[in-house]
Amino acid sequence: MLGDRDWVEPHKSSHTAAALDANSHRAVETVRVEATLPEYRPLLSWAKRFTERRWAVENAGGLGRHLAQWLIARGETGSPAPTGRAIGCPARATGN
Repeated sequence: MLGDRDWVEPHKSSHTAAALDANSHRAVETVRVEATLPEYRPLLSWAKRFTERRWAVENAGGLGRHLAQWLIARGETGSPAPTGRAIGCPARATGN
């Protein structure tokens, strides 16, 4: 199964998301968008092809807060995630 979890690593000017394989938890596909409201729509469109989505947004109380709230308002499910520096963010492992 692909897209078991969509991982988002937020930055001030961009967000990098990775769809993770359910078994290996490795990134199978990534996308990077600007950290603006108009760019959130293409991010969600990208993720919708994965039937089972659970978002993990790093720093959901800080830089990722706006995106996390936007996703919840659109019926997406997820949870805050520990920072990539602490656990080795899957998006970072792909070179994005």
